[in-house]
Amino acid sequence: MSYFYIINICVIILFVCLFFITRKTNKRWSKINDYLGKVTTTVDSIRYGDLTTKITKSDHPTYQNVTNSINRMVETLNDREKMIAEYQSELMNQNRLLESVINSLSDGILIINDKFEILRATPKILKWFGIRKGKNIIGKNVFEYIQLANDDVDADNLENVEIFIKHMPSNTFIINSQPLVHIEKKRYVLIIKDVTTEREIETLKADFVATLTHDLKVPIVAASNMIDLFLSKKFGDISEKQEYALSNMKASNKELLNLVQILLDTYKISDKGIELYKDNLNLNPFLESVVEEMQPLAKEAGIKIKFEQTKDITINADALQLHRVVKNLLNNAIDHSQTKKDIEIHTGEISGYTTISIVDFGQGISKEEIPMIFNKYYSAAKKLRKVGTGLGLYLSQAIVQAHGGEITVTSEENVRTEFCVKLPSEK
Repeated sequence: MSYFYIINICVIILFVCLFFITRKTNKRWSKINDYLGKVTTTVDSIRYGDLTTKITKSDHPTYQNVTNSINRMVETLNDREKMIAEYQSELMNQNRLLESVINSLSDGILIINDKFEILRATPKILKWFGIRKGKNIIGKNVFEYIQLANDDVDADNLENVEIFIKHMPSNTFIINSQPLVHIEKKRYVLIIKDVTTEREIETLKADFVATLTHDLKVPIVAASNMIDLFLSKKFGDISEKQEYALSNMKASNKELLNLVQILLDTYKISDKGIELYKDNLNLNPFLESVVEEMQPLAKEAGIKIKFEQTKDITINADALQLHRVVKNLLNNAIDHSQTKKDIEIHTGEISGYTTISIVDFGQGISKEEIPMIFNKYYSAAKKLRKVGTGLGLYLSQAIVQAHGGEITVTSEENVRTEFCVKLPSEK
């Protein structure tokens, strides 16, 4: 009986213990559920873009570690969102700037696909095509608005091709294409340029050259012939003073004629390039003839041109054009010789090239000027207050380059200057 009583007491005590244990466990689970609820609420807020929500601090050390980690994650996400917003703002500003630059260009720009369907167009294109709103042109075929001289053309071969824009029939346009790389689908950028003004300028330039050829050159030649008649005393005797004045007039007239000829030659080179009529040319007699022609001009400057023949050298060149080069270089040497030292001409051969060197001992050329002296219209003659277009060296370099050679320069100011013409040797 006592044994049974003891067992009952133990069972009762066990149930009482289980009751208290269960109650304490329920409280703990309740706290866990509350904490998980806070975590869930915070995560949902983050998911919907609210990065200001944080979990309140907890007394439990385990919970607090998780709380701190989640709160730090929220802060990091918030910082990253601000950075992304700043980047997006900067990209939008750059995009607006780029769009403004593109829209302000004088050329029109189109983006098309491989079916020639328009994907995007600048305001200049809309104006030229007669379209009011950009959305009205998207998806349209570009050939609804333009016409090519040759219809059998693909987007890869459009380079300086003249086109006709139907909405602006009186203007002249050219088109170029550039494929867009590093994208999945084929896309092309079409650049259309209005060249109406340029073509008008070309016409005016041609008219100007015609004026130089006839209205300017012919009277100069006529005046030169008349001066020669006076100097030859066809109209009677002249005094020494009259002869001196007429000689100066003849020299000035010849210089003016040379300037006109240089302008004409420059235009022809720019428009059609240089046509060469090559033949075998023996350098020694050729240079002798040029020196003989230029010797009187050198004598007026108080110097001589010295050319000592050495080895016979034959080259394949255009004699008329090469004569112009050597004459220009000699004239340049005479103009810049401020001493009484003679101008020297040397010939030679170096690694597949025949050389003609013209050396003067005048004012020289500074290191800063040497890279510019072959530029069109650059003239060092201005320093000496002499007439000069700056085209002589430009034309000379163009002629030598057309032969497959070049002109090089070495100079030391107030000591020595050498222009070296390099021409391919005869094979």
